[in-house]
Amino acid sequence: MKSILGLAVLSLSLVLVSFRPLYTLDEITVAIRAGNAGQLSRFLDNRVDISLPEKSDTYSKIQAEMIIRDFFSTNGVQNFLVKRRGTNGGSEFCMGVLQTRNGDYRTTFFIKQKGDKQYLQELRFQNNQ
Repeated sequence: MKSILGLAVLSLSLVLVSFRPLYTLDEITVAIRAGNAGQLSRFLDNRVDISLPEKSDTYSKIQAEMIIRDFFSTNGVQNFLVKRRGTNGGSEFCMGVLQTRNGDYRTTFFIKQKGDKQYLQELRFQNNQ
């Protein structure tokens, strides 16, 4: 009887773990809010589109992390306010305002599911005027 109960608990646990929701969008917003490029880089795809007020291009994961780190440190991130979240054509997106000591930036990012993980594929920072 104990072995049947143990097997049932183990089976139920495995089922629940396999259906756990992905919280990548929330983890990305936490990393942006903290101005932590290292934490954010965990979610970057191999190639990432980055748009900044002074430049815009597609970068490798390593280049993207350096560019984001420089942007965060130059501007001094203070907060990130989420304004809208949703899905669009198989991607999830988030729009918000990045508050820095140099002013606010309208921020948008897109993530896409690849296999069992979600990856950040596009990140935009635009002067908020």
